[in-house]
Amino acid sequence: MTTTEAGATHGYHHQKDEHRKRLRRIEGQIRGLQRMVDEDTYCIDILTQVSASTKALQSFALQLLEEHLRHCVADAAVKGGDEIDAKVEEATKAIGRLLRT
Repeated sequence: MTTTEAGATHGYHHQKDEHRKRLRRIEGQIRGLQRMVDEDTYCIDILTQVSASTKALQSFALQLLEEHLRHCVADAAVKGGDEIDAKVEEATKAIGRLLRT
């Protein structure tokens, strides 16, 4: 099942532990930014860390998108009908949001 219904299995389901670990590292980077501000770190050094944090989030988003395409969109393609069109449109909008960031 690929919908948002209760009990649904999503594309990232099998990578959940890896994703949590990755998000905890990103969370640590953000806490590091707070510490840098608290410690009056040089602006450029903070901006460098902001860039690294942003890239880490973008990388996570791309991995999640790939899993969505491989699982949810592929599943909809097998089922056919209107579901594939809806999943492709959903993925296209998600890609558009990622490109705007």
